[in-house]
Amino acid sequence: MTQDERFAVPAGIDLTRPSAARVYDYYLGGFHNFPVDRDLGEATIAAFPDARGVARAGRAFLTRAVRHLVDQGVRQFLDLGSGIPTAGNVHEIAQAVDPASRVVYVDIEPVAAAHGEIILADNPNATSIQADLRDPDDVLSRPAVRDLIDPRQPTALLLSLVLPFIPDSDDPAGLLRRYREALGPGSWLALSHGTDEFQPHAVGDAVRLYRRASTPVRMRHRDEVLALFDGYELQPPGLALVTQWRPGTLADVEDPQRFAIWAGVGRAT
Repeated sequence: MTQDERFAVPAGIDLTRPSAARVYDYYLGGFHNFPVDRDLGEATIAAFPDARGVARAGRAFLTRAVRHLVDQGVRQFLDLGSGIPTAGNVHEIAQAVDPASRVVYVDIEPVAAAHGEIILADNPNATSIQADLRDPDDVLSRPAVRDLIDPRQPTALLLSLVLPFIPDSDDPAGLLRRYREALGPGSWLALSHGTDEFQPHAVGDAVRLYRRASTPVRMRHRDEVLALFDGYELQPPGLALVTQWRPGTLADVEDPQRFAIWAGVGRAT
């Protein structure tokens, strides 16, 4: 990938307004972000110093969840609100076990989708599309999805820290139900979601800052996140704070409320 490709900006992008996907990329140390995104990221870190750690904890959960799903025999992944598929993302994890694993990344952010296409250009089993996860019929009818996702085989639906950007008015539970019904029995859901239950003031300040972005934030409490798993049988340890979901080391569970994310993996019943 050339330097120009790394920093190419799709036509029509408004660089005066931050994007949640690009701010997330900034938290993770990526380069697919712009000054307006970095400004919001730094302001959020000033208000909520653990913001970067939350992003990294969410990414670490995604890694563990995908490995677990691969162990369960899953070879198809639909990653909604994926952000930019760079180092350590789903296709690398799954294809390290089975190169035939298929991954479709979906994001509404044009920069995420465009750079995803560049990054995955030579990977026949992974692709990135620009689409709105709030329109399941559109997402699931896209040729890229139909080419890589076989409805006869179990599919893992991944939503890593994206549902805080879906307001109640868009009925996130209803959206997940439509995906579950389309993907069928035996499919899976891996979901993580931020909460303000443990650091309400700092998280509240960060939420208010995100009103500057194209996608404001709606945090949810444990019972609200648990309801999103309707129709799925949660796998052990159930819905847990993110560092307590199948932690890699004992160090991962120190002060679990610090990175206030609920996380879980369920199998459709």
